[in-house]
Amino acid sequence: MKPSASLDDLALFLAVADTGSLSGAAELTRTPLPTLSRRMTGLERRLGRRLFLRGRQGYKLTAEGRALAEEVGELRTVARRADRWVESTQRPRVRITAGVWTSRLLARRIAEFWSPDSDWIPEFLPTSSMVDIARREADIGLRNGPPEQPWLARQRAGRVTVSVYATSEAVEGYIATHRDGTATPSQRWLRAHRGDRIVTTAVDPRLCLDLARAGVGRIALPDEIGADEPLLRRVEGPIEELAHDRWIVSHAEARHDPPIRAALDALARMLTP
Repeated sequence: MKPSASLDDLALFLAVADTGSLSGAAELTRTPLPTLSRRMTGLERRLGRRLFLRGRQGYKLTAEGRALAEEVGELRTVARRADRWVESTQRPRVRITAGVWTSRLLARRIAEFWSPDSDWIPEFLPTSSMVDIARREADIGLRNGPPEQPWLARQRAGRVTVSVYATSEAVEGYIATHRDGTATPSQRWLRAHRGDRIVTTAVDPRLCLDLARAGVGRIALPDEIGADEPLLRRVEGPIEELAHDRWIVSHAEARHDPPIRAALDALARMLTP
């Protein structure tokens, strides 16, 4: 059985493939030319394949070389991520995912749960879809309902109420997101109860807010957001069927990681009355 190629050799191979020459790859990887040449020859010998056409114009990939480059191309992404990690601050980043309005709330009130002196750095992933915490796509999720998966830990963090806001009572039409956008509960409510009075739509909820500020129409907002909008006032609500508990969700095992634990505790203190 032939020995497999090392990740180091494959990374060097990609550098030669990207630059088209040993000298370019040597400069890129800071590897001496003789060493680089020897390792590429050794890689071909171990794989039993000819990867390069060597000539005056440099190192050109053969068909098998191109196939290998496609197979291992993701190593470039891994290397870039490793470089960013090394170059970043030593404080770990805690990835927090939430809907648009909750993310906006966290940004506005960040000083209440985080400071530049904290041992962790928040990294926000605003989304209306379910980011997969089980696959570690995020460390903490703020959701409108408790998760069903047993491997996800959850903690109730207050109750969210939703009302309709506008610049004045005289504004009668409504603003909604496009039908092809994510159907949030507030958007479903608007379509079901005020659908015949929607005057315009926008692709982004924040654009809907800007239109409401300009007096174009009414908008359904969490009260914790609408109450801080100086140009808007509550004209309907709170809407009983849109009220819901907020849940802080994390992976059951990852929650014990010190930076994630610190972030969970800080968010719970800020969001829980």
